[in-house]
Amino acid sequence: MDDSEIQETMGVRFRRVPHAADDAEVRARHESNRRGWNEGAEAYRARVDKAIEFLKLGGSSVHPIERANLTRLGPLREWCRTAIHLQCASGEDTLSLWNEGAGRVVGIDISDVHVENARRLSGALEAPAVWHRCDLLDAPQELNGTADLVYTGRGALCWILDLRGWASVVARLLAPGGVVHVFDDHPSSALFDPGADALVPSGLHYFEHSEWSQGWPDSYIGRMGRPLEEHARKYERLWPLASVVQSLLDQGLAIEFLGEHAEGYWNNFNRLPPEIAARIPRTFSLLARRPR
Repeated sequence: MDDSEIQETMGVRFRRVPHAADDAEVRARHESNRRGWNEGAEAYRARVDKAIEFLKLGGSSVHPIERANLTRLGPLREWCRTAIHLQCASGEDTLSLWNEGAGRVVGIDISDVHVENARRLSGALEAPAVWHRCDLLDAPQELNGTADLVYTGRGALCWILDLRGWASVVARLLAPGGVVHVFDDHPSSALFDPGADALVPSGLHYFEHSEWSQGWPDSYIGRMGRPLEEHARKYERLWPLASVVQSLLDQGLAIEFLGEHAEGYWNNFNRLPPEIAARIPRTFSLLARRPR
């Protein structure tokens, strides 16, 4: 496919583009992502009441892989006084960490609507939660050195266009001895067409892929009643696994666990037979620690 082509698939309109050229372009693309996520987060409003009831009953949306990794360190209640969730969306996963045992939680998200939803959610639960609406690259300095756990949401890293800046924020938020946990799509899974019923190459460049998109997959949010051309552009970048790991090593963090998993957290290969999907890593996870 020519990089100049605009394509449409699975209810999303997209075009491949070069990486952001400088910090100003990174910031501009992040701001466009804020507009896009404000649109998408409107769909989360209808879920807030359901999330309140789920969490009030002690529910947790923490993935079993995440739980297994975090409990390597012992029960959260024994070691996690403060958890900071980067790209926290509407707060259900953040408050699930509280239900799992974190003493208090802090959520950071670029979307105004997501943060409004999260504040409504924690208010109904009377939870010890604080929310910040900002680009995570601007995470408040007052949070420096306060996190026993920095947690990133599933499907989060692709929306960050400055990985070194991300890793720098992670490192400054962590308390001495604190850990960061990442559970996300395995970048190699992007090399396969998610709409195929076999392992068909997607044509994406593992080391260089960036794109903008308009709209949301039909299986997720959909078009929300308007043409794709009227949606805000959202910018994504594919980060090779080595780049993610090295960005944390460059900040002086020590990798304590790195896993590659056939399990997914969303049905991104819904036409692929399970026995075929099991052949590829759909997700990865890692734990890294700031030295004391």
